[in-house]
Amino acid sequence: MKIVMICLGNICRSPIAEGVMKKLIRQHQLDWEVYSAGTSGFHNGEKPHTESISVSAKHEIDITHQRSQQVDKSDIETADLLVVMDQQNHQNVLKLCSTKEQKAKVKLLLNYSYPGENRAVPDPYYEGGFDRVFDMIYQACEDLIDKERTSIK
Repeated sequence: MKIVMICLGNICRSPIAEGVMKKLIRQHQLDWEVYSAGTSGFHNGEKPHTESISVSAKHEIDITHQRSQQVDKSDIETADLLVVMDQQNHQNVLKLCSTKEQKAKVKLLLNYSYPGENRAVPDPYYEGGFDRVFDMIYQACEDLIDKERTSIK
């Protein structure tokens, strides 16, 4: 399974989600691939936000090697799952999709923890709360693995 974790600038939420998923994929010994991207190109080539790096490091996850990139049509075509952090990201990614099958791959991360509630992972770039955001992402990633692993058996 190939998963793309997506937020706005690919410097706060999605880098954390990529790091968490990589850790969980290793722990569960899954043959899955994950990377992250943003719906905007504002920060292309930049490292994750210093607070994203710091909060991830507290949980023994190193995301310093990641660099921001913008999601594009090739991601839509090749990924099995496009996991977004909020409704705006959801709408932006859907605009890149050209088929019903592609649109079906776009999922809100927190719907794995709160099915059907369409909750957003708050953007700590604007709102702060990196520790709280990390915890939300970690739990939702665990729930994603539980659900997706079961659905592909």
